[in-house]
Amino acid sequence: MRTLNKKVLFGLYSDEEQLLDAIKVAKKDNADIWDVFTPFPVHGLDTALEMQESRLHIAGFVYGGLGTLTALGFMTWVFTRDWPIIFGGKPYFSLPAFIPITFELTVLFAAVGMTVTYYIINGLGPGVENPYLHPRITDDKFCLAFDVTHATEAEIANMQQVLSKTQAEEVQTKDI
Repeated sequence: MRTLNKKVLFGLYSDEEQLLDAIKVAKKDNADIWDVFTPFPVHGLDTALEMQESRLHIAGFVYGGLGTLTALGFMTWVFTRDWPIIFGGKPYFSLPAFIPITFELTVLFAAVGMTVTYYIINGLGPGVENPYLHPRITDDKFCLAFDVTHATEAEIANMQQVLSKTQAEEVQTKDI
């Protein structure tokens, strides 16, 4: 297990509505939220956390364009320079015949490229063991976590007050 050398204060909730209310209270009290963990996607969570839209779709477009250029470029080179054979009465460069393979390589490059990019950005992949705060977070609990590694006592007290005001079922501190 890798360590991040962080001290994390977190509270557990059993309902997503309680979690969203806790996020609103934390934002109102100027508590700096480190992360939120949920067992399933929660509608409105990204808005509540004021997160920016992912730019993964831009990477997908670039990877798809690379797949298109690879397919068209390779087939053009093969059929006009490397192995120019006339078959079926078609000219050397027959774009309509290239469309199916071009489409398939566009989809393949976009899908594989976006998957690899997603894994790299999120630090996932084979053999990676990420630390976890509580074993029930990905099972049936919702977690609101604060990084208290370099926080002052007043800031920690403010974060604990946020968790108690929002009726967190459990409040714990853990070194990860």
